[in-house]
Amino acid sequence: MIKTTKIITPLGEMIAAATEAGICLLEFSDDKIVNEELTELKELLVAEIKEGRSRHLRHLKKQLKEYFSGKRKFFDLPLVTPGSDFQKAVWDELLKIPYGETVSYHQQAEAINKPGAVRAVGSANGSNRIAIVIPCHRVIGADGALVGYGGGLQRKRWLLDHERKFSGKPVDISLF
Repeated sequence: MIKTTKIITPLGEMIAAATEAGICLLEFSDDKIVNEELTELKELLVAEIKEGRSRHLRHLKKQLKEYFSGKRKFFDLPLVTPGSDFQKAVWDELLKIPYGETVSYHQQAEAINKPGAVRAVGSANGSNRIAIVIPCHRVIGADGALVGYGGGLQRKRWLLDHERKFSGKPVDISLF
């Protein structure tokens, strides 16, 4: 069973989903692909989807509240991330990007020992189903430009600004 709930955040409503094993989805509800992702998860996990409650969803709500208040810099939630080995390597690397910092797609590709796979890395980042917790918003273009965020570049900018404000690191105004 995949249980879903809505979570209200400073950036708008999000849809969260979890199995008994952990969080499998966190997306902005206005993202065009959220329904496709839920359908894909239903097929990949061979599970029914039902609105409801779970301990993982309660923990996610609590940790998101702490994140948005500037008190949490790292999520410690069990995650369920079905995907290819390549996608999982990309998502695992995303989890290593420190709070308040950014890397380029090229740097991310190099970190997984696939320096020629910059576009594939971008595609894998785009297929990340667990926004914010798996911080794909921390990946930017090689020239420092804000590019490629399913939740919209305004949200990416907000998240990066939020993290820099609470990390104690200077804000790089070239990103904005």
